[in-house]
Amino acid sequence: MTGNALAQVGVFLALLVLFARPLGGYIAKVAKGERHRLSFALYPIERLALRALGLSSDPGHPPNEMTWKRYAASVLIVSGVGIVLLVVLQLAQGSLPLNPHEVGAPTFGVSLNTAVSFVTNTNWQTYAGESSLSPLTQMLGLATQNFLSAATGIAVLFALIRGFSKSRSDTIGNFWVDFVRVTVHVLLPLAFILALILVTQGVVQTFDTPAHVTTLEGSHQTLALGPVASQVAIKQLGTNGGGYFNVNSAHPLENPNALSNLLQCLAILLIPAALCFTFGHLVSDRRQGRALIIAMFAVFVPFTLATVAAEQTANPRLDPVALDTAPSELQPGGNMEGKEARFGITDSALWATATTAASNGSVNAMHDSMTPLGGLFPMVLMQLGEVIFGGVGSGLYGLIVFAILAVFAAGLMVGRTPEYLGKKIEVREMQMASLAILLPAAMVLCGTALAVMVPEGRAATANPGAHGFSEILYALSSGANNNGSAFGGLTANGDFFAHLQSLAMLVGRFGVLVPVLAIAGSLAKKQAIPASTGTLPTHGPLFIGLLVGVVLLVGALTFIPSLALGPIVEHLQLHTPGGILP
Repeated sequence: MTGNALAQVGVFLALLVLFARPLGGYIAKVAKGERHRLSFALYPIERLALRALGLSSDPGHPPNEMTWKRYAASVLIVSGVGIVLLVVLQLAQGSLPLNPHEVGAPTFGVSLNTAVSFVTNTNWQTYAGESSLSPLTQMLGLATQNFLSAATGIAVLFALIRGFSKSRSDTIGNFWVDFVRVTVHVLLPLAFILALILVTQGVVQTFDTPAHVTTLEGSHQTLALGPVASQVAIKQLGTNGGGYFNVNSAHPLENPNALSNLLQCLAILLIPAALCFTFGHLVSDRRQGRALIIAMFAVFVPFTLATVAAEQTANPRLDPVALDTAPSELQPGGNMEGKEARFGITDSALWATATTAASNGSVNAMHDSMTPLGGLFPMVLMQLGEVIFGGVGSGLYGLIVFAILAVFAAGLMVGRTPEYLGKKIEVREMQMASLAILLPAAMVLCGTALAVMVPEGRAATANPGAHGFSEILYALSSGANNNGSAFGGLTANGDFFAHLQSLAMLVGRFGVLVPVLAIAGSLAKKQAIPASTGTLPTHGPLFIGLLVGVVLLVGALTFIPSLALGPIVEHLQLHTPGGILP
């Protein structure tokens, strides 16, 4: 690995912490309903939104708080309505305005898949953005869900945190208040600022008809345009990832240069990282938030460096032709297939790990063209449960579920009832935590097994053997963990994969979200207890190491057998003469 690569990764991580820490404090104020510097401009919007929902906007008479069941029902209602409306919008887009490309309606299977994808914050794309959906559908449907699905994840995190901070309470907050506050005070201002900056860098933001240009070779080309910058900003900040263009952030009108690439990559991890600091503020112990973000970095940094190293290693099949494939300060070397020359290997590998760690799913290079090991590490980051940063809100509440599992395991080791943040972890919490961890994993493995067994699944792969298996495994890992990125090489817009992925995305979202709210409700009813000499400190190196170990161990035990059939065997084949293992 070159010094340049290490410097780029180091600068990126330093900038991330620099921006995430103050943002975390700001989000904590929003969660508590406190005044902040933007209150004068944003509170009128909040009051208007609450009134539209039929709720009181008077600070002296706040809306009634909800039990965890009512909170979960509200989440399911807003998600269900969002799916129905988005399906109808796609099917009707051919008859609606703002359709300069005159695109018709997609099939029902693709429409349902897209609706489920954006409502669950997955943004898996079975369509070609600029040629399949009108600007109206992208703005009114997809961009709107980019805000709402992200706000839902953060709202559920707030509810879980209240489960720790409340004592002997049947309620965990009001979903609609949390939902509105996150959208108005966090997502809207951040997306507005980032969109303006991206426009200055050349990201398109227009309602003009497609541009017709003459290339340097003298041929003619039609360039699709649209309101791109506004959608790119929220797709990154909300860990959504759905690109306006089919090639996503590898498109020069969506990601024009190195600065726009850096800003978008930072935006992917910004809110998930900031929420760790928010957690510390809300539980009145900032050390707890720091412990969680250190645990995230302890996994993310090695995986990123390993991906960079794998991609800076050239294909061994090129050795006989005596090519100079070593990376240096003058040439990228390694594996440049499928990567933008504007970004190179380091920025492509960094983006690949950031987008799969953070449940974002956008890409600035083709993951299908990565080396077997270079593709393995991003795949594993998804399979760990999207808890290393993860989606906005969902990543942190997923990691807290693993923290509950870690303190339970530690309690068993010393024969004590485990505690986390002053609350005893008992049977109810462990049942729900087990569901939240196992349901997405089961969906990945069972879905992959089904896809390789039926003719429709095998026929959708463009590559036979181990790589074809990797494409299917990656797709199900992406769907069931609400990531949305794809290896490519898989025809996923047929009925089989469209419906299978829809099911996977629903299980991955609500199979975790509902158990997390059940945990929140259970914890809120308990009396907080003071720490004793037998309490495991959950802010020190021992707990951080235990948490990282539990995350990696659960992931390894669950997925190593399937990985051995895909990227691992493909790597061995690549380094075996003739490409076939004996």
